[in-house]
Amino acid sequence: MWITVNGVELYYQKTGQGSPVVLLHGNGESHRIFDVLIRQLATRHTVYALDSRGQGRSQMGDGISYNQMARDTAAFIRALGLEKPAVYGFSDGGIIGLLLAIHWPGLLSRLAVSGANAMPQGMRARWYWLFRVMDQFAGEAPMLRMMVQEPQITAEQLRSIRLPVLVLAGQRDMVRTQHTCWIAQNIPGSKLCFVPKAGHGDYIVHSPRVYHYIKDFLRP
Repeated sequence: MWITVNGVELYYQKTGQGSPVVLLHGNGESHRIFDVLIRQLATRHTVYALDSRGQGRSQMGDGISYNQMARDTAAFIRALGLEKPAVYGFSDGGIIGLLLAIHWPGLLSRLAVSGANAMPQGMRARWYWLFRVMDQFAGEAPMLRMMVQEPQITAEQLRSIRLPVLVLAGQRDMVRTQHTCWIAQNIPGSKLCFVPKAGHGDYIVHSPRVYHYIKDFLRP
């Protein structure tokens, strides 16, 4: 299905029946990474799996940033008339979810994020510097440039979040363990969980594992 928001045409898949859940994928991916999770969630929820701008089947528009993708997602929720949906975001999708909770209070009912960072330096050093070097030689690569410059979410912004939040990460995540803990510690009342022996996305992408961690949290 297609919808136009903020001047770009976005693609999304709608599946199931029940309370609404919006799924947001990571950098350079599409809603297809959630193929297993969508089937699992659709037994209880209406699942809206969105391709963010410039990724999957969605248009790029005039440019890309985490704030712009958050604006797109807020407009998407409002355009479809979704009443306080839950959001689950992985990696970049988790960053978008945090920005939604910060800048659009009252829009969501609850938020779960996996492998999200609040600043580029929240990544483990080897990944951060790898992406920095890649950016130097990549030429026009707006998705990569975004990763090494954004986001810049402050502790004060995290403390402004007023909804139930579940913060997930793999035990061996690309995001530093201390940084994931810092995010959770600054969101009032949030829950924190590390997935044993997991990396950044192996328990999420085409995997049934993440459902075990989020199914009860996403239930209204």
